[in-house]
Amino acid sequence: MPLKTSKYIWHNGELVPWENATVHVLTHALHYGSSVFEGIRVYKGADGLVGFRLTDHVKRMFNSAKVYYMNLPHSVAELVDACKRVVLENELFDGAYVRPVAYRGYGEMGVAGNPDDPAQCAIAAWEWGSYLGEGGLENGVDVCISSWQRVAPNTLPTLAKAGGNYLSSALVTLEARRLGFAEGIALNSGGFVSEGAGENLFLLHDGRLYTPPVSASILAGLTRHTIIQLAESLGHTVVEQNIPRELLYIADEIFLTGTAAEVTPVRSVDRHTIGVGKRGPVTQQIQERFFGLFDGTTRDEWGWLEPIEASAASVDQPAA
Repeated sequence: MPLKTSKYIWHNGELVPWENATVHVLTHALHYGSSVFEGIRVYKGADGLVGFRLTDHVKRMFNSAKVYYMNLPHSVAELVDACKRVVLENELFDGAYVRPVAYRGYGEMGVAGNPDDPAQCAIAAWEWGSYLGEGGLENGVDVCISSWQRVAPNTLPTLAKAGGNYLSSALVTLEARRLGFAEGIALNSGGFVSEGAGENLFLLHDGRLYTPPVSASILAGLTRHTIIQLAESLGHTVVEQNIPRELLYIADEIFLTGTAAEVTPVRSVDRHTIGVGKRGPVTQQIQERFFGLFDGTTRDEWGWLEPIEASAASVDQPAA
């Protein structure tokens, strides 16, 4: 889908015009995938703009950087404030998708780079609708099991949200789209269900919700964690365990979760119809509970919503 540009990007501590936020072609991350990043949703809530688990996302980026010995030259609080500033300066008052990224920059061309050099940091924000299609949230999407497996344990660390990891995701999605599906589901090296190219997965079977465990080569998604909490608050039993491929075919309901995908139902897997072939009642209940966080119908008992207040914007003028 075409990227909707905004006016400014925060780059290494200052706002610059969108078109000027550039890097050298010999930037280390461009050659070796040495970047870590996050995706964060900002919603127009009942009482104004709110960042959904904004600080949790930024903290996870620091954890990802730690895994790769990457030195971030800003604090968590500084990057949280910069995320808010980018949204406000770009006047994204109806909501936004925020993308902070840290990467090894220009100056070293060895594979490992220099861990003592501070990483470069940037934050962009723009309007972004439903990741898997505007009708997907209600009607569901068609997915397939990918021929590409997720990386095996002790190869690439999947708990780090690193740019290089997403080459695997690209192969999964490209294959799925080539075959006429909205998304692909990858198995892990043991042959069990792992996750979608950019989403975690839940299924309902015999009254219980199942989701692959962290050990199944998944990214431990913050939306995944949110849905587990919300589902349990609704009285559902959530089981984290290895899931065989064929359990997807006989599931009563399946849905995908992620910052971009939010809570998207699956209507078929490998052309096997799931349930009645559209969003099921449990998925709808969980969707309503999730989106209710932002319209005020679900009480935020967990402190997940962070106000994007005008005071967060710096008085400094954007760079020319």
